[in-house]
Amino acid sequence: MTPAMPNSLDLEGRPQDTRIVVAMSGGVDSSVTAALLKSEGYDVVGITLQLYDHGAATHRKGACCAGRDIHDARNVAERIGIPHYVLDYESRFRESVIDNFADSYALGETPVPCIECNRSIKFRDLLATARELGAHALATGHYVASRRLADGSRAMVCAADSDRDQSYFLFATTREQLDYLRFPLGDMSKPEVRELARRFELEIADKQDSQDICFVPTGRYTDIIGRLKPGAIEPGDIVDLGGNVIGRHQGIVHFTVGQRKGLGIASSAPLYVVKLDALSRRVVVGPREALRMDRIRLRDVNWIGDGPLDRVIGDGIEMFVRVRSTRPPQPAWLRAVDDGYEVELVAGEEGVSPGQACVFYDAAAGQARVLGGGFIKSATARNAVARAGAQETAPLAEAMRG
Repeated sequence: MTPAMPNSLDLEGRPQDTRIVVAMSGGVDSSVTAALLKSEGYDVVGITLQLYDHGAATHRKGACCAGRDIHDARNVAERIGIPHYVLDYESRFRESVIDNFADSYALGETPVPCIECNRSIKFRDLLATARELGAHALATGHYVASRRLADGSRAMVCAADSDRDQSYFLFATTREQLDYLRFPLGDMSKPEVRELARRFELEIADKQDSQDICFVPTGRYTDIIGRLKPGAIEPGDIVDLGGNVIGRHQGIVHFTVGQRKGLGIASSAPLYVVKLDALSRRVVVGPREALRMDRIRLRDVNWIGDGPLDRVIGDGIEMFVRVRSTRPPQPAWLRAVDDGYEVELVAGEEGVSPGQACVFYDAAAGQARVLGGGFIKSATARNAVARAGAQETAPLAEAMRG
C-alpha cells in the first residue's frame, strides 16, 4: 500500500481529516493564515487569547490583542466559517509576561516581552490547549518558516520577507514545539498576505500592524513598572566612567543601554548610556566608543541546531548572531564557559543590553536556519574602559578567531 503523501502543512492525511488550531490575534497575518487553511480544506479552529484588561486599549492604534482585536478575530472566523473561541489567559499572562517584564526593568535590563509571550503563553499553554482539542498542529501568522530535516524533525528558518522576519522573537521555541507548529506565511511577503486578505474579502485587509507592547495601552511602560515595582522609579545619580557624579535621574527604568537622548545633562561631546546599575541606582554614561562590546554572557540558552549543544560545541561554534531585533546578524563564536555559555563577537557591537536576546543563525542573510539563542546576562569589552580613557580593567583572554 502506498503511504499517504504529506499535505501542504507537511502532515500525513487529507486536509479535511486534519484539524488545525490557528492562533488568531485579530490582525491581518493570523486572519489570512486561518482563511488560507480553511480554503485548502483543513478542519480549522480559531482561538483568540484575552491576555490583559483591554478596556483602556480598545481604541489605541498599534496595540494588539485588545477588545477591538477580539471582535475582529470573531468576525473573520464567522466570515470564513470556522468555530472560534476566546480563552481567558489574563492571570497566566500577568504572571509569565507582565510581572517578568517589570522585574527585568527593575534589574536595569531591557526586556523583550514578545519573546516571553511566545515561549510561555502561545507555544506552551496554547499549544497544550490545541493538543487537548485533538489538533494535528498549531498554526500562527508569524513570519518564519520551518523545514523538515532528514531525521524527520523540523528546523526553523528566517522568513522569505527579511523586513518582516520574526525569528528573533521565536528563538526560545523548542524542538518538540517546532514539530507541532506550522507557519504558513513564512515564504510570503506582507503585500502578498494583504492581497490574500482582499481575495478572501476580509474586512481587516488594510488593518494597521501592531507596534507597541500590547499590554501598555498608553505607550508609557513606566506606568506599569511603577505600579508593580515602585523601587524601580526611585531617583539616583548619573555618573561618568570614572564614577564621578555629573547629574541626577528619576529612575533607571527611563533608560536603556545605548540611549543618547533624554539624559538631562549638558556635555561638550555626545554621551550615551553605557551601563545601568540597579543596586546603586546609577546610570553610567560615556562616549560612543565605550558602547562597543565583544563578549556576551548568556542565560536560558535554547539550542535547536543539530545534536545536543554540550556535545557539539567543542572549542566553539562559528555562527552569526543578532543582539537586537533591528540589527543584522554578524559573525561570532559560541563557547562553553564555567557557568554557562558565552558569545564572542568578531567585530564587536554597540549597545548590547542585558535582557535583550542574542539569537543564533547559520548564515548572515537569506532564509538562514535559526540555531537557538539566549538572553543577554552581561556584556564586556576587552578594552572598553581603556578606550574611554579611564582605568583599564583586567584584560580578557585574546579571542579565538578560528
